[in-house]
Amino acid sequence: MSYGFDTLQIHAGARPDPATGARQTPIYQTTAYVFRDADHAAALFNLQEVGNIYSRLTNPTVSVLAERIATLEGGVGAVCCSSGHAAQILALFPLMGPGRNVVASTRLYGGTVTQFSQTIKRFGWSAKFVDFDDLDAVKAAIDDDTRAVFCESIANPGGYITDLDAVAAVADEAGLPMIVDNTSATPYLCRPIEHGATLVVHSATKYLTGNGTVTGGVVVDSGRFDWSASDKFPSLSAPEPAYHGLKFHETFGPLAYTFHGIAIGLRDLGMTMNPQGAHYTLMGIETLSLRMARHVENAVKLATWLENDPRVSTVTYAGLPSSPYHDRVARICPKGAGGLFTFGVKGGYEACIKLVDSLEIFSHVANLGDTRSLIIHPASTTHRQLTEEQQRAASAGPEVVRVSIGIEDADDLIADLDQALAKATA
Repeated sequence: MSYGFDTLQIHAGARPDPATGARQTPIYQTTAYVFRDADHAAALFNLQEVGNIYSRLTNPTVSVLAERIATLEGGVGAVCCSSGHAAQILALFPLMGPGRNVVASTRLYGGTVTQFSQTIKRFGWSAKFVDFDDLDAVKAAIDDDTRAVFCESIANPGGYITDLDAVAAVADEAGLPMIVDNTSATPYLCRPIEHGATLVVHSATKYLTGNGTVTGGVVVDSGRFDWSASDKFPSLSAPEPAYHGLKFHETFGPLAYTFHGIAIGLRDLGMTMNPQGAHYTLMGIETLSLRMARHVENAVKLATWLENDPRVSTVTYAGLPSSPYHDRVARICPKGAGGLFTFGVKGGYEACIKLVDSLEIFSHVANLGDTRSLIIHPASTTHRQLTEEQQRAASAGPEVVRVSIGIEDADDLIADLDQALAKATA
């Protein structure tokens, strides 16, 4: 039987606890699990049987979360981990190797730009940053060492919407997986796998949990990519020495990537999500559709008000008819353009600083996707490590503030911005 999103966000992956009858998924706060006997233990370690060995690898609470998110995204499996940044490394890990590169959108979260332009160099990997609206440039950036293309569905901070279908066509032609960060949209607003994504990554810290209580990440596997079609992905297609020559794709088929993420990725990188964090995220997801609908409703009201305010120079919200990306909303994000966008303040850098210091309801924090409305000045915080050219390419110039619109009363939020703009531009 096929169920709707609102039903799946509550029930997918979960059953009443067989031992106690507990209706809510219990927090399995345990490090290890007792084997039935020696043969059972050997089968688990040989990947011949699915089960729990050690909570760095799998945990029953975390497994419910993985199945729920995979179901909502339309994937075959998922691997949960400790943060969104961990999810990105975990996603790339089976694909990359020394000398290999990823072609990435210029419109990415500043921390991702730093991770891709600086940190991954220590693994011998590199990233090529390209404007993903220029498909010819994306094609030109792909070379024999490219192993993935990477973008965000709704880009942080500007709320820009990527034409996923067009990028997927380029990736498919090159025989490469497309990885989509769906943090800002969530599967309620966008399901990247339906637009050709091979893998979907999330910072579960944001909208999925929705209450600013935990950090977490997840990699969702579409199960649709042929890892054996070329010799580019030996981690998945070639014999694995640590498992007596087992070939992940040959053995596990559509679930090859998911099994590798657990049996190799979590085993050796140790980016484990803790069961309490998984529990908080499960509770958050139960209201995901309700929250996202309100985030969108409020964002439309505030973006419209800001666009008509003479103290504001620009508003980037794709949900506005004036946005150059408005035509993509119905196709890529049919339930709305999300709750994240930026706006420019007349008066530049100093006016932005005054604005964030004058707000009362909006919280000045380095986070997004909370029930509370949040604001930050990227140029002085999340994007300060980037050059001004990189900041502007990421829609985070010195005169720009990013807002994550919460689920409060929209009129109260407008009044708060009104009084703060008055002080900032006086």
